Amino acid sequence: MKRAILVLLTTAALAGCKIAGPNYQRPPVAIPDQFYGANGVASPASLADAPWFDVFGDPTLRSLIDEALRNGYDARIAAARVDEARARFGIVTADRYPTAEYEVFPTRQRVGGQGTTILIAGAGITWEADLWGRIRRSNEAGLASYLASEEGHRAALLTLTSEVATAYFDLRELDAELDIARRSTKTFQETYDLFDRQLQGGTASALETSRAEALLANESAEIPLLEQQIVAQENRINFLLGRPPGPIARGAALADLPVPPAVPAGLPSALLLRRPDLRAAEQQLIAANANIGVAEAAFYPTLTLTGLAGGQSSDLANIVSHGPAWSIGADLLGPIYNHGRLRNQRRVAVAQFEQARLQYQQSIMNALGEVSTSIVAMDRLAAAEHERTRALRANQEAVRLVNLRYASGLSAYFEVLDAMEQLLTVENNVARTRRDRLVELVQFYRTLGGGWQAEAAAK
Repeated sequence: MKRAILVLLTTAALAGCKIAGPNYQRPPVAIPDQFYGANGVASPASLADAPWFDVFGDPTLRSLIDEALRNGYDARIAAARVDEARARFGIVTADRYPTAEYEVFPTRQRVGGQGTTILIAGAGITWEADLWGRIRRSNEAGLASYLASEEGHRAALLTLTSEVATAYFDLRELDAELDIARRSTKTFQETYDLFDRQLQGGTASALETSRAEALLANESAEIPLLEQQIVAQENRINFLLGRPPGPIARGAALADLPVPPAVPAGLPSALLLRRPDLRAAEQQLIAANANIGVAEAAFYPTLTLTGLAGGQSSDLANIVSHGPAWSIGADLLGPIYNHGRLRNQRRVAVAQFEQARLQYQQSIMNALGEVSTSIVAMDRLAAAEHERTRALRANQEAVRLVNLRYASGLSAYFEVLDAMEQLLTVENNVARTRRDRLVELVQFYRTLGGGWQAEAAAK
């Protein structure tokens, strides 16, 4: 017994002396001092530091996002994946500890013409001494995979937040176009009625009347098409919210939805700590690195310690007192020849690590590009909206003036119809540009890795 205890203590001491495989180090990546396209000196302040409910100021939109984070299928599926990863990590962690099992083995034997029933019962403990760190590396890989799933959950919530906000802005833009179409249809109807009366009275030409009727019919056709698109967009939002099809509440009009005048990007290096997809990619890289250690540990022998206590008897009540027995032992098992299996398993682990490393670096480069593109888009869309708003005011004034000239007999009504048609086009362009700015704000927030509060809101 003393010798067995000595073996156990010596084995436990050796278990902490060696761990196979390389320790993880973050691979070097060239990170610029500031984002390409950013104006001015880089600042640590970032739009991503703000919670989504401050970035998206419409209370109705906030309510929709909150509902999606609580009830949306994407959020719930992502949470279930985290539960799965947590359970898988628990399975791997169990290898660190001894396992205890019991066995009851009844047998019937016949010797010398006489039958005897023997009942064998016992309990055993088995523990693998982690001499080379195989179990520790497996736990390291399991923990990294679990943490990657946590980051995947955050990424799913951020994506869901972005999709709901984008779909809502698309819906409000369609609402604005529908309002423009209805107002324009009413105006074109009044114009057509005027020309039709003048045609009947002989004071207007059939050409003017036909032109007015064509504009009326063309704009009237837009109304049912927009109504169809609005229902489809409402159903898209309902799907993201986990609801059956139905109407969607509206908040502020498109033109009244706020766009922050300044949207700081922050430092490029902060993306590594903030963006959940990059954090997940690094955890996957850590897991791949640990798996190299698991593969290397397979080259060395494994030492398994076992203990058994039990007994046997022909009577269940006397099984312990009648035939007690115990044993303690060690099993040393190591490879001799496997035709390159272990060597190739290590090559597989190294190749998988290299893939994970390149994917991590690729993800960083992609993230930097996304932020740069979004920075420029935010700036250029703001300039485009300013110019189109100016064009809208100019066209509104042109319609007013041409109507005055027509009333004074200084212009033909073709000029009025042309001015009205141009105004309609500009009004729709302004609405679409405002929608583009709002959607780009959502995209910018997502590319920066915003939404840290999304996970707390979903719980």
